[in-house]
Amino acid sequence: MFPKTSEVKVMRDPVHGYIHVDYQAVWQIIDSRWFQRLRRIHQLGGAYMVYHTADHTRFSHSLGVYEIVRRMVTEVPDISNALNEREKLTVMLAGLLHDIGHGPYSHAFETISARSHEAYTCDIIEHDPEIRGILEGTAKGLSHEVADVIRHRSPNPLLPQLISSQLDADRMDYLLRDAYFTGTKYGEYDLERVLRTMRVSDSRIVVKESGTYAVENYIMARYHMYWQVYYHPVARSYECLLKKLFQRMKDLLAAGRRPNTIPAFLTLIEKRSLPLEDYFGLDEYACSYGFELLEKDEDPIIADLASRLLDRRLFEYQENSPAGNRRIRANLRRLNLDPVYYFSKDEAFQRPYTPYTGEGSGIWVRMHTGEILELSQASNIVYSLVHGPERSDDRVFFPAEAMITE
Repeated sequence: MFPKTSEVKVMRDPVHGYIHVDYQAVWQIIDSRWFQRLRRIHQLGGAYMVYHTADHTRFSHSLGVYEIVRRMVTEVPDISNALNEREKLTVMLAGLLHDIGHGPYSHAFETISARSHEAYTCDIIEHDPEIRGILEGTAKGLSHEVADVIRHRSPNPLLPQLISSQLDADRMDYLLRDAYFTGTKYGEYDLERVLRTMRVSDSRIVVKESGTYAVENYIMARYHMYWQVYYHPVARSYECLLKKLFQRMKDLLAAGRRPNTIPAFLTLIEKRSLPLEDYFGLDEYACSYGFELLEKDEDPIIADLASRLLDRRLFEYQENSPAGNRRIRANLRRLNLDPVYYFSKDEAFQRPYTPYTGEGSGIWVRMHTGEILELSQASNIVYSLVHGPERSDDRVFFPAEAMITE
């Protein structure tokens, strides 16, 4: 038995009703400084520039992922029976900690950082004195076991599937949570039905045939959320500005001029990994201060790009076309705006579901005959998505004044 809290702790949650905690290790992790840092990092990157109520954080999402995992390992009989207590606690902690190493502005910041958030996550779990101390104080070797779930190296292949697969607690929470906080309906699906029809077969999560419709709805929710929320062109415009600002800082530094900003930014543009303690301080509050300093920089391009980020004077956008691009570039030069920093191409593409190919984890359906089929073989809707054309959205981004024609 692992140490329990004196009573079941509960936290109200708009998506799940309550988050339930009865293990001391889980409660201690929630109270840790690294986990509390997630309150200062938005869940959505540029999308909160579009949907004004989408100011929820990685903190609430991580709690939501934990709660879905907790329900999986306690309420789904096949999963509960397949795992011992240590494995259940390990995967609950992995769900709670899966984003502990996330940087600011969602995944947009990873194009700037020299390391992925998963690498930072495992580093924190295994080396931060507080986080590692809580885990190792609960059970020797637990920190490594939790990190291995996130790295997909767990000796029990069932555990990583609960955290990161085609049908996992991470996706199941962020779809519902992002839909709720953006005020959209696209991400809604029947979580209760999905959980009710989950089964285990040969260390693999499957769903009953009767749950196919609920899973189809989940797949369609992913499809619509990507195009209506995550790939919204205004959100991409914000992220383009962010990248251009760091590109300008990098170019100035290469020319021998240090921009006036926070030290962490300089380390990042030098393509060096931040030590954990420095990375801890790199939240969105610190970034905003860094942008405020850059707004006062003597370099007019840096000052302008930083001001655009802070004041939401985002780039306009239109479809990528050779003729249109030539006109925009000509207008930029006429306005003395360098296209290197004021013109950006971005193509978004997404397939809502990828069937099993031997390397990834698809979604599997147990038919009433006992046969187990990959989802696109059991669902005509998903088959059409898989075999239809991949949707893409190819746009260019630039200041509004460049749309003026001569």
